[in-house]
Amino acid sequence: MLNNLFKTNLIQGVARYSQKVARSVAPKKAKAVGNSFQNFIDSKSLQVVGGKGGDGCISFLSVWSNEHAGPDGGDGGHGGHVIFQASANVNDLHLLPSVAKANHGESGRNKDCHGKCAEHLILNVPVGTVIKNDKGKVVGDLCKEGHMYIAARGGAGGKGNHFFTTDTEQVPQICEFGAIGEDLQYLIEIRSMAHMGLIGFPNAGKSTLLRAISRARPKVAPYPFTTLRPNLGIVEYDDFEQVAVADLPGLIPDSHKNKGLGIQFLRHAERCLALLYILDVSLDEPWTYLETLQHEISEFNVKMMERPHLIAANKVDLPGAWENVELLRNKTTIPVIAVSAKTGENIEELLREIKILYDRQKALEEDGGDNQ
Repeated sequence: MLNNLFKTNLIQGVARYSQKVARSVAPKKAKAVGNSFQNFIDSKSLQVVGGKGGDGCISFLSVWSNEHAGPDGGDGGHGGHVIFQASANVNDLHLLPSVAKANHGESGRNKDCHGKCAEHLILNVPVGTVIKNDKGKVVGDLCKEGHMYIAARGGAGGKGNHFFTTDTEQVPQICEFGAIGEDLQYLIEIRSMAHMGLIGFPNAGKSTLLRAISRARPKVAPYPFTTLRPNLGIVEYDDFEQVAVADLPGLIPDSHKNKGLGIQFLRHAERCLALLYILDVSLDEPWTYLETLQHEISEFNVKMMERPHLIAANKVDLPGAWENVELLRNKTTIPVIAVSAKTGENIEELLREIKILYDRQKALEEDGGDNQ
């Protein structure tokens, strides 16, 4: 039976390799030594405060030969806004501060000199950023480069005493204070963090695989939950396409009930366009782990099951792994690629399958855009 399965898989593999698919390109730069501690931030909560307007001025002009020339207090300048702007030069949200405050406007002066308005504070965010208020309602969607959203308006400048001059009140002794800017709380999320998300149990080899296919250097250690935040790697192909692959934290049973990293992990997976299951085939009955992963994802968001899926049967360099690979292929309809992230076995085949999924999704998106 194993011989028949091997022949069938061989025929299918030859048919798939007859397609013309771009090949992956080796990184031009050598990898740095050590681990990388720069994690990918795809959601962040922050407070934004608009600038305070400048105060008005109380002043009376006194010049040569005219000691009582009248009120000449100028208006205060407006406070700056806090603005989110979509930029293609930003990949994640790690540059956003926890508290963003715009500058205050300058106060008015004598001789009808108005205060200078403060410059707006522009915070660059990735294209495709979704902005939610403190109640969880979506208030902004920066889907194109250059789109802006005014998160907090600055206060208006106060009027000086010259503004309050009337026919009956020629020497007003009053002015206005500058208005206080808005103080609001937002949750910023990236709609799509990567083309491919690596899904698997702790110690399945996700970080090792990301090291093998990209220049990313996530931490690798022989204990669970080594990865606490997503790590992003870029795979380059000879057709100048770049595929982003995200190493996501490990998943455990009942993660949809917020066990382990729970909902936080599943939110990361929700922002990936395709899912790559990483299974440790050196363990007994690895297909049961696949069933658990699919169950947790479907319980969190059933629409995620409609996305493209691929299985990387990892650790085939260990004894008894190949027998489990054949049994796994017989128990699922999802394509299974047997790899060893440690030794590099079949990595090129896996990268080819990832490119096929990427090209297919890109074609679907282009067709959808043409139909619209």
